[in-house]
Amino acid sequence: QVMLVESGGGSVQAGDSLRLSCAASGRTSSTSTMGWFRQAPGKEREFVAAIPWIGGSTYYGDSVKGRFTISRDNAKNTIYLQMNTLKPEDTAAYYCAADIRGGLSSSAARYDYWGQGTQVTVSS
Repeated sequence: QVMLVESGGGSVQAGDSLRLSCAASGRTSSTSTMGWFRQAPGKEREFVAAIPWIGGSTYYGDSVKGRFTISRDNAKNTIYLQMNTLKPEDTAAYYCAADIRGGLSSSAARYDYWGQGTQVTVSS
């Protein structure tokens, strides 16, 4: 079992920055890729970014490319999402997810473990 706990959400103004963290515990060695997704009320879950525990590849959703950066700290079993130039349309609950299969996928169905989410609200 893998447990994921997100933190760092909050309420900010448009143009501000936030950094989300996701701490993984349990059988983290069974996981290969970590991802961030978000879901706004009444909308489907949307892929934000993904990163493997090993290797330098990253993968971003089109709506955040150039503004968000995903990174990891293997020693802490933690991934981060640095969000810059935030927009009101970034308002959502942000979820951390872990995939045991490997590869960088934007499909939520590929991910096996999920955190409880952290809310990000961006006002104009």
